[in-house]
Amino acid sequence: MDGGQLIQDVDSVLQIFKLELEPVEKDNALLVLTDNRTGAHYCECHVRAEKLVSLGTTDVPLDPNHPDYRANRELTDDDAFDAMRRDALERRSFSNIVAEYIPSEGEERPLKIIGGQHRFTAIKQALQSGINELHGLKVYFGLDMNQRLDVQLISNTNITVSGALTDRLKETFRGPNLREWCQTVGLLKEGQDFGDTKTRGGPFTVDLARTFIENFYSGQKIKLKGFANTETTPYLYKSGQDDSRWQKFLDDHPDIWKDKKLKAAGEQFARLVAAQRNAFAKKKGVADFSEKALNGAVLSAWAFAAGVFQGHPQRLKRHYAIADHTGHDPLNVAVLAKGRHKTDKDNYRGLGYRTDARERAQMVELFEIISGSGDKINAKSVNAAIYARFAKQALLDAKRTRGG
Repeated sequence: MDGGQLIQDVDSVLQIFKLELEPVEKDNALLVLTDNRTGAHYCECHVRAEKLVSLGTTDVPLDPNHPDYRANRELTDDDAFDAMRRDALERRSFSNIVAEYIPSEGEERPLKIIGGQHRFTAIKQALQSGINELHGLKVYFGLDMNQRLDVQLISNTNITVSGALTDRLKETFRGPNLREWCQTVGLLKEGQDFGDTKTRGGPFTVDLARTFIENFYSGQKIKLKGFANTETTPYLYKSGQDDSRWQKFLDDHPDIWKDKKLKAAGEQFARLVAAQRNAFAKKKGVADFSEKALNGAVLSAWAFAAGVFQGHPQRLKRHYAIADHTGHDPLNVAVLAKGRHKTDKDNYRGLGYRTDARERAQMVELFEIISGSGDKINAKSVNAAIYARFAKQALLDAKRTRGG
């Protein structure tokens, strides 16, 4: 937060709040309550649009030490938002706008809108037409980082919140390491934050970053000599879940952000993503093809294989060289789509469309085959990968049945 010394005492902050925002609730009518789960202090009140707009902002960082990365979702210009703007022009009084009030010297907009940015924007636009209604606020005072994260999450419980946004908030709270690593290797642009929704062509998301990194290390535990009879199914993080798993992984691997091999793998995968996109840059209606490298099965398997090949320079070189193949897109999506096992149902769309465990495991087999031959991905290698996985699964099932 820019400006001078922050005022932390809740009573002092409350007095400044009453002077600046002029809530309808005055004196004893303005009660400061406490959320007993987190100890956060807040009040509920009503203020005029002119005060709300002149002192409020939706440009809110979760971590004041990294103010360039915002806590709020991106505004979505959809039918619901259009209806909200029409309601505001018809003098609707909105409620349950969630904010934190952070006064400091030189701070022109101390009211930080945490939840309800669409309503705030509708109110702001209506004010330009002279509509100055009262609106309901829930205002927090003196939050620490843990309390601020909690408020960010609970303020969105009345809407459908993407798991990707939840991941982004928690990762921002955790610190900048994952985001900065993705920016360094090229999976995020410089200064870009993780996506708050999973969209084709959109920003890289937290779950994909976690999936890539964990599988790179999981792959290093696999010995290539016993590959044919070893379980090699990558793990796929799901957005909005698995935060405790990721924290345990970080605790067990404290030095990953200094790992040059991981950095190199990230850079090489970013090359593959770019090459796959470039192959379809001038074609329309092929968004799924151009984004194939970011399919959960492809990404997790590529990272897992890169880990497996760390002790095998020639194989690793061939694995990284997939991005350089010419004549068709690096992943040869058209051929992947034709790959199928004799037991597959008619609605199976081919290799690399789904993200289930079998799909991830088959992609690992494909990358292992390619690294051994140095060939491009072709029909022969795709079918060989599918059947290799079925053969491996039979061996593993037999081993488990014997209790081995």
